[in-house]
Amino acid sequence: MIMRRRLLPDMRVLMTFECAARHGNFTKAAEELAMTQSAVSRQMRELEEQIGKDLFERLPGRVVPNRAGRELLPEVQRLLRMAESTMRHAAAGAAGETVLAVNALPTFATRWLMPRLPAYLARRPDISVDLTTSGEVFDLDERQCDVAIHFGQPIWPGGTATYLCSEIIVPVVGGALRERAIDGPEALADVPRLHLSERPWLWSDWFARLELEPGPIGAGHWFDQFALIIEAVRGGLGCALLPRYLIERELASGELKVALDIPYSTDMAYYIIVPEGRAGDAADFRDWLVGEVSFRPLAG
Repeated sequence: MIMRRRLLPDMRVLMTFECAARHGNFTKAAEELAMTQSAVSRQMRELEEQIGKDLFERLPGRVVPNRAGRELLPEVQRLLRMAESTMRHAAAGAAGETVLAVNALPTFATRWLMPRLPAYLARRPDISVDLTTSGEVFDLDERQCDVAIHFGQPIWPGGTATYLCSEIIVPVVGGALRERAIDGPEALADVPRLHLSERPWLWSDWFARLELEPGPIGAGHWFDQFALIIEAVRGGLGCALLPRYLIERELASGELKVALDIPYSTDMAYYIIVPEGRAGDAADFRDWLVGEVSFRPLAG
């Protein structure tokens, strides 16, 4: 395919555009990129001339991406990520390593995958892992992703899903609340509840399963990540419904305690997504993950 060279992007100019748009300031972009402010301004003028439209609204002391700039920014960021990934994979290949690009949700990656990953890499010293933590569904080929660990339903365009595990949640307390007597679900009525903002129905579903009224829906504290809720529970701020596999170490050490051993399985699960037709190292990592779902407490 013949490409029009006039439209081929200069990666250095695209980096400058991304930096300037992110900072909203040519001077700050110049400082980050070790350039002069005039060089940044010149590159942006050249890019605008190449595209044929302005990308910034220039105001005293700052620049603001206009509509064209805002539309271009995510595409430029995507190209820069792809270029960075391509070069990283190429460098690893030159060093005789195989890069395995893995994506997982942040809390799952931090608290479940990372403690186990050294064992896999000890078995596969030829592998270099490139781990990202995007929570969205994306094009696996475009991101050069070999394995994605996905929470939800087994649906991912261009990917083959393998069941990893269901999500079993239990009410958990920490801090001074560990010493509090909680002898039944009714006793939780007087304990502050901690909620996950993205899944506000968890407590209602848990109580409904027991055929009990949950009380005021909004009562308690709200957080947008499980990692934050775990820290809040550790500090004794209240009781939270948490997946056991995210708090293995804390349960084993006694830092956190299951208030009532009444587990609840949500209607979603974790799935391993591999690009369609992909085998080799991606399949090997997938099989290893499946073998790790016993969720036995980690040592320490």
